[in-house]
Amino acid sequence: MTDLSPAAQYIVNAAVESGGGYGRATPVLHARLAAALRAAAEIVAPLSYEDVWTDGRILQYEKHDSVREKLLAIADELEGAK
Repeated sequence: MTDLSPAAQYIVNAAVESGGGYGRATPVLHARLAAALRAAAEIVAPLSYEDVWTDGRILQYEKHDSVREKLLAIADELEGAK
């Protein structure tokens, strides 16, 4: 398995420990975690800019976009881990 960033490793550890410590960091677990992070990223900042422009929350969107990018980066990392 490749070395994970501290953020990605924290997420994997939390998932393994939530199973009473009996889980394993498998590629399937990584894929499931990545999917969950992608779903969270979509909730934080959907891809559509239209909603942001219509209600004038451009600065908030930029802040959320940064969070979205971080979540997607971790998801990409987990999907690439072998």
